Amino acid sequence: MKFSVNWLREFVELPASVEQLAELLTMAGIEIETIESRGANFDQVIVAQIQQSKQHPNADRLTVCIVDDGSGRTRQIVCGAKNYKVGDKVPLALPGAELSGGLRIRESKLRGVDSEGMLCSAKELSIAEDAAGLLILSPEARIGAPITEIFPTDTIFDVEITPNRGDLLSHFGLAREIAALTRKRIVTASVPKAEALPAQSKVGTSVAISALRECPFYSARRIENVKVGPSPDWLRARIEAAGIRSINNVVDVSNYVMLELGQPTHAFDADKIRGGIHVRLAHDGEKFLALDGKTYPLTRRDLVIADQEGIVGIGGVMGGEESGVTETTRNVLLESAYFLPASIRRTARTLNLPSDASYRFERGVDPQMILPASQRTTELIRQVASGMPGDSIGVAGEFPPNPPKITLRYERCNELLGSPIESNTVDTILSNFGLQKNGDDGWRVPSYRRDLQGEVDLIEEVTRVYGIDKIPSADRSRFTPLSEADRIYDFETKLRRDLVALGLNEARTSSLIARDQINEANELIELRNPLSEDHIALRVSLIPGLLAALARNVRAGAERIALFEVGNIFSPPKGEERRSLGIALWGTMSPNWRSHQKRRIDFFDLKGVIESLRVPELKFRRGERRGLVLTAEILLVKRRIGFCGQLSNTEAAMLDANGPVLVAEIDLLEIAQARQRPRLFSGLERYPAIRRDIAMFVAPNVTHAEVLRVIDSANEPLLERVELFDLFTEKVGENAGQNRKSLAYSLTYRDKNRTLTNEEVSAVHARIRDRLQREVRAELRE
Repeated sequence: MKFSVNWLREFVELPASVEQLAELLTMAGIEIETIESRGANFDQVIVAQIQQSKQHPNADRLTVCIVDDGSGRTRQIVCGAKNYKVGDKVPLALPGAELSGGLRIRESKLRGVDSEGMLCSAKELSIAEDAAGLLILSPEARIGAPITEIFPTDTIFDVEITPNRGDLLSHFGLAREIAALTRKRIVTASVPKAEALPAQSKVGTSVAISALRECPFYSARRIENVKVGPSPDWLRARIEAAGIRSINNVVDVSNYVMLELGQPTHAFDADKIRGGIHVRLAHDGEKFLALDGKTYPLTRRDLVIADQEGIVGIGGVMGGEESGVTETTRNVLLESAYFLPASIRRTARTLNLPSDASYRFERGVDPQMILPASQRTTELIRQVASGMPGDSIGVAGEFPPNPPKITLRYERCNELLGSPIESNTVDTILSNFGLQKNGDDGWRVPSYRRDLQGEVDLIEEVTRVYGIDKIPSADRSRFTPLSEADRIYDFETKLRRDLVALGLNEARTSSLIARDQINEANELIELRNPLSEDHIALRVSLIPGLLAALARNVRAGAERIALFEVGNIFSPPKGEERRSLGIALWGTMSPNWRSHQKRRIDFFDLKGVIESLRVPELKFRRGERRGLVLTAEILLVKRRIGFCGQLSNTEAAMLDANGPVLVAEIDLLEIAQARQRPRLFSGLERYPAIRRDIAMFVAPNVTHAEVLRVIDSANEPLLERVELFDLFTEKVGENAGQNRKSLAYSLTYRDKNRTLTNEEVSAVHARIRDRLQREVRAELRE
């Protein structure tokens, strides 16, 4: 939210400089995003009144205006804007003036017509971002007055307010916080006192609530004979400095009070309301035309404000176009209410309809500010729009209860902070924050501080004021043994480095998944109150998030994508967390030993990445998995610890990926435990080895694993190692079923105690060949 320093100064005495104020707020945990200067601080820019306007003789889009600058003479100005009328007062930059961006004004000819200055927009004067037309000033503005009189210089803080501090979303709220931090007095003159509030009754407009959970309290006040028109300059300057566009004096007053006191209000055209106000839940299928001109479909989870004919507003989010205040409005019905934060948050996210009001309601407003804000808005409407308010205000429901009392132990405060703080100091700090000590029963929390829920929250408030920098540091370093968590952390760090060294990039995806990422075969662990359709359930796999990232990079034009992620997945039905490693590959490989030309990434590239994890006794076994055309189960000894494979063409097409998309997911804890097992080392062999090859044809369904099993089952003590070095398929007939597969292995023989003879090796090798012929029907290639 944007805050005006000039406006804050009306509520509390501020530090001497803007820098000191920013430092104070930052150290108190209130983040300042940007600081900017605003206001029309320009020499030779004055208020002028347009007396005549006619079409430019040589340009269809230009007009020639005659303006009174208050000097006793008129000036001719060529203007390109169309949003003015004769009699309007506008800013006039005289020759010699220098505007934003270094624009220097001088007398000149525009398409053959003399122009003695320039009429200005709000953007050219650094007052607002709106550059669509001239800045139309208030009719009360004095002709010839410097523009700085109307728009004085100001400093704007753009402050990032955390979701639990809804009480800071107003100038009064932030000023109240500054007063507590600096131990200054807060000025409450603009906040109506209880005795100034109107009587509460059901006289006039009746109000009924059938959704008391979503709307515990609602008020409506009728204001008659309003004159809707442009806002006075002071009002417009205030709200535009905070980033809100001026609409008309009634709507601007509502926004002004929201910025001032933090309570959103809404003004309906009372003559367009039929019957009483009914606060209820929408019916399934109801549609609503909002102020933004769009129609929104509603469900029975959405809170609406309705009359006897239909919906006139979405509670706490946005009013309706058909009941909005326009220039023809004569009577206003002013709404001020309390809405359940969770309900407003869900509706605003579901409809993708954020507003300044919903931003505050979903963080929680102060119930005790509802009626004072209504009264403040009423007073300002009477001031700027000549409205005549009713003597009473229609209400329904009850205010939400105040937060419960909190007990604070002074010794616990000192224990947590590690530094003694006097109990009187603690009491003073908490009292400055609006808390009231109630003897031994604890501290009574004000209605606007619902974030204070326990003893530790009060201690945090004390720390913010006392100053964390005043608490002495203590050297508590000591030796601690290596824990299992330390080992897992070190393992994951090294694993990330190894995968990056292989050319992969680490991805970080959300642990919450969207509805369109859900596989129908998976059980779900759904969130009770999802913020949006993009985050409705906990992920059960890393693959959907990686594929979404892969698809975005494919569409961005990447030629090669190699991603990995280390993160938590959640196993249904109880949501047990497990650490997992996910991998996704696609694209082309640069020339290497396998190919002297660019080639597509294939399954063996993925298999190579997995084998590079250096997990002992890791094996692959053919398997099946939904959405994959080529699947292998990853085994550690005999336990399944993951899978890898290639996406089907249908799945790859949904990602706009042309070519194989390879994925893998492995249980990270299993890998970590396997790599932590002691490694065995042996000395260099003293005697030479003898290598012999076996080349054979086998049936297409005979696997490499079966061949290895047959060779191992021979239990030959001289056999040291078996390696596959060649594989191809040969077609031996017209029928595809007559294909046969060729496998070639290198067998290494060695004795640890002596040099082997050729005769010994030949005998062992012959026995292995015979076994292969018998058990897998191998046809040996001589």
